[in-house]
Amino acid sequence: MDHAARLIARLEARQARIGVVGLGYAGLPLALRFAECGFAVSGFDIDAAKVTAINAGRSPVHGIPDARVAAARIAAHAEMAAARDCDAILICVPTPIGPHKEPILEPVAQTLAALAPHLRAGQAVALESTTYPGTTQDYVLPALAAAGLTAGLDAFALYSPEREDPGNPEGTFGRVPKLVAGATPACLAVGRALYGAATPQLVPMSSLAAAELTKLYENVFRAVNIGLVNELKRISHALGLDVHEVIDAAQTKPFGFMPFRPGPGLGGHCIPVDPYYLAWKARELGVPSDFVELAGRVNDAMPHYVVERLRDALELRRVTLRGARVLMIGLAYKPGVPDTRESPAVEIFRLLEERGAEVSYHDPLVPSFPATRRLGGSAPDQESQPLAPAMLAALDAVVIVTPQPGVDYALLRAHAPLVVDTRGVFRDAAVRLHVETPGDFPSDPHPAYHRVIQA
Repeated sequence: MDHAARLIARLEARQARIGVVGLGYAGLPLALRFAECGFAVSGFDIDAAKVTAINAGRSPVHGIPDARVAAARIAAHAEMAAARDCDAILICVPTPIGPHKEPILEPVAQTLAALAPHLRAGQAVALESTTYPGTTQDYVLPALAAAGLTAGLDAFALYSPEREDPGNPEGTFGRVPKLVAGATPACLAVGRALYGAATPQLVPMSSLAAAELTKLYENVFRAVNIGLVNELKRISHALGLDVHEVIDAAQTKPFGFMPFRPGPGLGGHCIPVDPYYLAWKARELGVPSDFVELAGRVNDAMPHYVVERLRDALELRRVTLRGARVLMIGLAYKPGVPDTRESPAVEIFRLLEERGAEVSYHDPLVPSFPATRRLGGSAPDQESQPLAPAMLAALDAVVIVTPQPGVDYALLRAHAPLVVDTRGVFRDAAVRLHVETPGDFPSDPHPAYHRVIQA
């Protein structure tokens, strides 16, 4: 029996050990799913705190309960030596961008370098990280070759991108169709056996590069459409219209339309990053990627637009942004998660501090916010401030960036002198959206009808 047939048989019999490198929002749900499908699972992460937590049956990822981690009995490691005992190794490490929007693949390269001494015949190595077409070919195959292994003969190279939804406690693996591609037909056969043992919905792809491009396209599709609706928001504001009313009305068309919602910019680990991976590859090929790059510029500019809207609203009230007391609602990049990485709130916070505002924040899921996270800010670390009527009334403005669950929006409405709403939280008819000229203000400094503006 050859290596592929032997590995497929072990996978089908649930006798294979699965290794997952990177136990974050993508890797931990993957490891849990394989464990729940009857596989022995090893986990690997350079974060010793994660390793300790998982071995103690505690979840290091928000939204995944401790009981699920404890029941999975994952053997977590900070070193790679135990990877030799794994039949399949699934790599779920970050693929960020650098200061010039260039791909940073050091986490992938470093992972493969650490794995190299422990690779052996009969193993499958799958990359799950989002990246540009050609990455698996350029990184995974040479790592196998350096270990004396030939892809498709005695080892198996795969690409199967994660499709996780951070904040979803159930995870998506096993519930959302899973793309899988192999370097050779034998690799693909192993990939189908591997992932097919844990999910009923597989989408086999013709090549590694096709699967890599598909993952990029999924996220770039969202980035481009969010860029479009963010531009529509700015046009709507200039016209004095509610962009959410326009989107709601367009959504009544049952064909040829898909609604996207505007916001303060893009956040998370994929949507703000992936357009630049595709644009970088397109430039390398000498092919234009105008839509992709334009969407990136539009979305990157939204934090500045939010600050401009706040500045203009304060000036109408004869308050300057320098010295203004501003409370931000929500620092995480999306509701329901505590993750501030790539969050537009971080950039808005930095811009406000840079312009001299006195900035504080409230986020039930982000109890503290180090100064180092504010893009190099030197101000003191901060803690989430509890909402109270007197505290809100003493502010100059509240900016809703991320509408976290658990925020008392009724209290904000009742006591905040000005709310700059980037998410359409306050859309009802009782609160008008903007006042264009100082002459529109009555003698009461805080009438309900001009307390909220969209941004």
